[in-house]
Amino acid sequence: MKFLPAFLFILPALCFGKAEVLNPDFVEDTTPWEEIAVQLPPYPSDRNLAPFEVSSATSNKFMIDTASISVGQDKVVRYTIVIESPRGARTVNYEGLRCDTMERKLYAFGQSDGKWSENKRAAWESIKVRSLLSYHKALFEDIFCDVGIPVRDAEEAVRKLKQSAGSH
Repeated sequence: MKFLPAFLFILPALCFGKAEVLNPDFVEDTTPWEEIAVQLPPYPSDRNLAPFEVSSATSNKFMIDTASISVGQDKVVRYTIVIESPRGARTVNYEGLRCDTMERKLYAFGQSDGKWSENKRAAWESIKVRSLLSYHKALFEDIFCDVGIPVRDAEEAVRKLKQSAGSH
């Protein structure tokens, strides 16, 4: 019965989320999140495109331009995606993914002349995790995020992207 008083002290801390009682050195980061200024990358080159699996429910091909991947100080993973239909039509977008909030943002659209058209209505939107056709879901769950934590850098993202392609 010697342990009972200590247990009674810890139990309320566990039940009511008083982490500071258990770890007095814990300091929560209260700095508000701020997005860094975004620079559009060079238009993607076919030699830098790495495919990844989204779902067997789609016949589209999904590829990331490995040269465009970056992880900003704001912890946003930015990348160029190329989506190719079975008939060869392509959609090219420059996007960002926030792992901590499960959100995505479309910064720019690729044009057929190899230039970017900036998205004037760019805003953070929730990722639809229930859709089998959501490439954002695949990128979030399998490549760029690990339990809400972004990859450390572009090299880790490229490695995970290639591992993902090799496992299917």
